[in-house]
Amino acid sequence: MHVPAARILHRRTRVRKVSTRMESVEIRDDSITLGQVLKLHGVAENGALAKQLIAGGEVSVNGEVDTRRGRSITPGDTVSVLGISFTVVRAE
Repeated sequence: MHVPAARILHRRTRVRKVSTRMESVEIRDDSITLGQVLKLHGVAENGALAKQLIAGGEVSVNGEVDTRRGRSITPGDTVSVLGISFTVVRAE
């Protein structure tokens, strides 16, 4: 799924643009689980919230919805949740 440069959100009669910016999350190891990366980024405050987001189909990896909390995420993967997208990179 392609993430557009800007999304238009409709709220009653107003229209406002919300730009989507690509963030990154650094990891030290070769991989991290999907639940862990959501907590590391901060989009999920705890594991229970990460589990809820993933099980509810709110999370996509590389453009495809994934409902596996233990899904292995590696550097180069892009994760999207609640309108936020970020790329996983290896820490230097």
